[in-house]
Amino acid sequence: MEQETTENTGHTGEDDKIILFPVVSVFPVVRSRSSILSLLSLCSLCLCGELLFLQAADWPQFLGPNRNGVSAETGLLETWPEKGPAVLWEKTVGEGYSGPVVAGGKLILFHRVGDEDLVECLDAATGKKVWSFPYPTEYVDRLGKGNGPRSTPLVAANRVFTLGAQGRLHCLELDTGKKVWERSLQTDYQIPESFFGVGTSPILEGDLLLINVGAPGAGIVAFDKDTGKEVWKATDDEASYSSPVAASIDGTRHVFFFTRDGLVSLDPKTGAVHFRKHWRSRQHASVNAATPIVAKDRVFISASYNTGAVLLRIRKDGADEIWSGDEVMSNHYNTCIYRNGFLYGFDGRQEQTAQLRCVHLETGQVQWTQERFGCASLVLADRNLIALTEKGDLVLIEATHESYQEKARAAFLTFPCRAPLALADGRLYGRDEKKLVCWNVKK
Repeated sequence: MEQETTENTGHTGEDDKIILFPVVSVFPVVRSRSSILSLLSLCSLCLCGELLFLQAADWPQFLGPNRNGVSAETGLLETWPEKGPAVLWEKTVGEGYSGPVVAGGKLILFHRVGDEDLVECLDAATGKKVWSFPYPTEYVDRLGKGNGPRSTPLVAANRVFTLGAQGRLHCLELDTGKKVWERSLQTDYQIPESFFGVGTSPILEGDLLLINVGAPGAGIVAFDKDTGKEVWKATDDEASYSSPVAASIDGTRHVFFFTRDGLVSLDPKTGAVHFRKHWRSRQHASVNAATPIVAKDRVFISASYNTGAVLLRIRKDGADEIWSGDEVMSNHYNTCIYRNGFLYGFDGRQEQTAQLRCVHLETGQVQWTQERFGCASLVLADRNLIALTEKGDLVLIEATHESYQEKARAAFLTFPCRAPLALADGRLYGRDEKKLVCWNVKK
């Protein structure tokens, strides 16, 4: 196991490049005992089998509390001024496509500055630094697509888990940034070289941290969250850039991995494979990147490169295909959002300016298409979609299958803007490779 050469700096923020914007607080003060008890009752959140005591509006992992891009927050702005929602603060950042995450009033930022990967903890309300954890990296993207981390951190049980583009896996204390354990997956498993380094985001199931490692005999590996020790390993599947999701269907617990080979469902406790569905391009120069979507007993996966989408009905020991095709929804790397029987997502290659599309999940019928929208990160909240495009535009769209209804748009960031958004406590967070911005989207 590779040893750490750089320790937690313990900086308190004197060297931060943060700009605070004078915005009057819109968050209510909880005064009564009954209100406090109600708030505490909301703060107990069961996430992926691990009981966490987080704020109800936390965004603690890739694609949010349920890893589906959906927020339960209400009372958000129905439209924006011409210049967009108010900016609360912004901060200079380094390279990477890793999204910010928020838990208990703390924001975790994972980016690359110079020759170091840097995990930073910020006050989510002000952007002020709480702690930082740097470690050296030598990763160089062989296709010139950026050298920063791609994987989004995971926060659970007072721990922060990060996975760098070079395959270095860290577990840190949320409160202090102190290292608990680390592993070099590349060293430990001799992972075959991929196109853009490591890009999957880990998932926590009970006491196990599950990752699509991508090595022969260790395609998917479970690590003890407290020690980092391997608990089980399964499959020969190469790693993809998709992140796993978990769900209980008909009394069976599944963790769905969309690996380079296709969809794999496993028992998270043992690694036993429930079923597999081969789904990948015939082109070698291709990737699977969008995360599977679970809707009751349906699972939807999609990929670009002349691959397309497939909808499956899940059984205890297998899956039946409902429909498939490359003319409906071909996700290059962004994951669709599901709402009330309809998918909202990006069809087509990023290089060819993908289109935003609404599709009826059960039939695959296209409801509407907004041509040349481009790829974007999506969040669904309070009946609206919030999109952050690759070019850095923040867009508010009504989540309706009737037609494309753009409600507001404003330019904030710069290309390439590929990190996923985060939404917590009425504050929206987005970044490019130069700046992290916190917007107030609460009424």
